[in-house]
Amino acid sequence: MSAARQLRWGVLGVARICNRLKPALHAAKTVKLQAIASRCPDKSRAAANDFGFATSYASYENLLDDPNVDAVYVPLPNSLHGVWAKKAADRGKHVLCEKPLCPSADEAAEVVAHCRARRVRLMDGFMWPHHPRTRRIREMLDDGVIGKVQRVTAAFTFKMEALSAANIRLQPAMGGGSLLDVGCYPVYGMRWAFGAEPVRAYARARLFNGVDVEMSGCLIFPDGGVGAFDCGFTLPYRPWMEIVGTKGSIRIPRMWLPHAKATWEVELNGESPVEHSIDGHCQMVHMLDDFAAAVWDGRDPDPPPDEAVKTLRVLDALARSVQEGQEVAV
Repeated sequence: MSAARQLRWGVLGVARICNRLKPALHAAKTVKLQAIASRCPDKSRAAANDFGFATSYASYENLLDDPNVDAVYVPLPNSLHGVWAKKAADRGKHVLCEKPLCPSADEAAEVVAHCRARRVRLMDGFMWPHHPRTRRIREMLDDGVIGKVQRVTAAFTFKMEALSAANIRLQPAMGGGSLLDVGCYPVYGMRWAFGAEPVRAYARARLFNGVDVEMSGCLIFPDGGVGAFDCGFTLPYRPWMEIVGTKGSIRIPRMWLPHAKATWEVELNGESPVEHSIDGHCQMVHMLDDFAAAVWDGRDPDPPPDEAVKTLRVLDALARSVQEGQEVAV
């Protein structure tokens, strides 16, 4: 991949997550900031000036019609991901969509098929799979360092200072709720750690304005493995995962958003824990560069969009379990 080659990006919307991505957009050598759109012209012009985009648009449609845009990032509310991913694909634009890809597995599968039929690349915006730490831990698991994985426990919570029905994250029509917002991380992480799909799911939740603001759940995997997680908007920041095998365990602090020095700890049965670390990597830059490589190679990104559909099948089952008050099949 040539360092001089750049993918020309457009961004649909001026959501706050764009600010978190701003340093990575400037640091990634594969990125050219081509265009940004907002339904408010003043906001799109201000964002273009702030970020350094070449062009601003007062509508998403106008941005998608720009022949100088190769790929779009979709940070819109969950309920709008699918429709705008499809519209982008119809214009031949490759799509990096903020997670979750869609509010349900069925809709996500439709989006994946739609993009493949139009020969555009699609990836959901989970960053942690692109960090070198993730690859190193995967190698340890595959090499049997902690034996056969038996238990995985994970969490992603943060404290939303005020629970307000005006918040898009708390609106049912917008695909709100903590399961879709942050629960998707531990669920994807457990699937990744086991390297398998769960067969049963059980969850309990606390609801506000018709969406979950706290959830705790359990997943049963085919060989008897068990995954447990919690997510929510009401507890302090907790972004960790622990993987327990027959020989030992791996504990990963800040699994989803690591520090510049990304650490993890391996403890074998009866031995002192050993800390490992990888320094100097930005997972957001890796995600953008990995996506660009997939576009230029004419292949699915890694991880492929099918992973989003598989995670959403589990999320659908967990939501169904909350509604029914019982364990359900995935």
